[in-house]
Amino acid sequence: MKAVVQRVTKAQVCVEGRSTGSIETGLFVMVGLHVDDDAQDLDWLVGKVARLRVFEDDEGRMNRSVGDMGGSLLVVSEFTLYGDARKGNRPSYAKAMSVEQARAFWPRVEHAFQATGIPCAFGEFQTMMDCHLVNDGPVTLILDSSPGKLPRS
Repeated sequence: MKAVVQRVTKAQVCVEGRSTGSIETGLFVMVGLHVDDDAQDLDWLVGKVARLRVFEDDEGRMNRSVGDMGGSLLVVSEFTLYGDARKGNRPSYAKAMSVEQARAFWPRVEHAFQATGIPCAFGEFQTMMDCHLVNDGPVTLILDSSPGKLPRS
């Protein structure tokens, strides 16, 4: 499971002109599902996002989490995070979870983020979304739950 996490001062997702979710201070999280993702990947990713210390403390150091700041999460599905463009110019999405599998798994993703107790808003699964955000910093991190790529702490 991969995520691109951006610290934002505001963010909104719209589908066909209507807002499906918006937040003020918080994290905009794009989540890509890998063909082999399971509950362990989900738990790791959600926990990592909730605990990321990317907001400044009183001394100006990034030492506070989104929950510490009273912020929110705006989470959207983003299968293109598993696009592989190393060969040719047209990305392959062979490592992305199939639409059918992802459709069944995505409600678990939303539930896991909601279970953190951090206020959450969501995009709309399998739709064309217009994402509007103001990246604060900018602060942008890439998280990957795959074993061997990053430690699972």
